[in-house]
Amino acid sequence: MVSKPLGARVPEEVERYLKEFMKTEGVDKSTAVRKILERGISEWRKERALELLGRGKITFARAAEMAGVSLWEMLELVRDRKIEWVHLSPEEIEREFRLAKKISR
Repeated sequence: MVSKPLGARVPEEVERYLKEFMKTEGVDKSTAVRKILERGISEWRKERALELLGRGKITFARAAEMAGVSLWEMLELVRDRKIEWVHLSPEEIEREFRLAKKISR
């Protein structure tokens, strides 16, 4: 992966937490900022995928891909956050099950 330089101004409080992170993790400033950004972006990707899934804008598989997790991990995220993602009526669900049975024969 190619690295690109990044500069940012942060409030003093953020700098204090960054220094605490550096000390706790035993890393330099560049590594600390990179790790924190990676964690934050990873969380943001999950939250965004869950939001779109809950609004019916993307499929479950696309949500997992967007979040960068497996289908099983996505299922856990959906369950843990109580996201309603199946937007089918009971009749539509029954029809889907009948179709699935036909296909599996």
